[in-house]
Amino acid sequence: MAARNVPVTIYAEMTPNPAVMKFVANKILNPGAPLDYSSSDDASPAPLAEKLLNFPFIENVFISNNYVSVTKNDKIEWDMVVMETREFIRDYVGNGNEIMKESALQPHSIKQEDTATKAGDQVKFNVAETELDEKIIEALNEFIRPAVESDGGSIDFVKFEAGTVKVALRGACSGCPSSTVTLKQGIEGLLTRMFPEVKEVESEAL
Repeated sequence: MAARNVPVTIYAEMTPNPAVMKFVANKILNPGAPLDYSSSDDASPAPLAEKLLNFPFIENVFISNNYVSVTKNDKIEWDMVVMETREFIRDYVGNGNEIMKESALQPHSIKQEDTATKAGDQVKFNVAETELDEKIIEALNEFIRPAVESDGGSIDFVKFEAGTVKVALRGACSGCPSSTVTLKQGIEGLLTRMFPEVKEVESEAL
């Protein structure tokens, strides 16, 4: 029996960040670590992001697993463009167009000694230089990432030094009014309880 093609469906979901809408697909869009782009000139590794960034109201495109978080500018409201954006993504994906180039895919975490052979200079986040780094990354991935991704964003380990965990908040979490509260009350509280070495958590400006 021939395999049945499943139609691509996309639904739009609001996020805690009023500037960001999350568009969820019924298929995997990015099997690697989340990636975001703010300029079509830099987005050629992710053709879907490149196309979206040509829309005059779109400022950032964040692609993670089965969804795309799109950041608009403040000159227009989502109710005016959400249907247009959703239909474009649905048609683009449904027509079998390339979403991510294989060369752009990145691992979710990586050890420092393997960076040159696995991903070269492209790796910016979740690089473990020590055993404690690895444990912090595992904790973020297991306990924090699912909740953050459900809101259309991502949290990534940057580094640990002098008692401070530096993380990057991307997607819907970038610039979100509630992200500071989440960072301090949720993420910092968890990591300081799990690891005595951790005294605080800060967001790294990108």
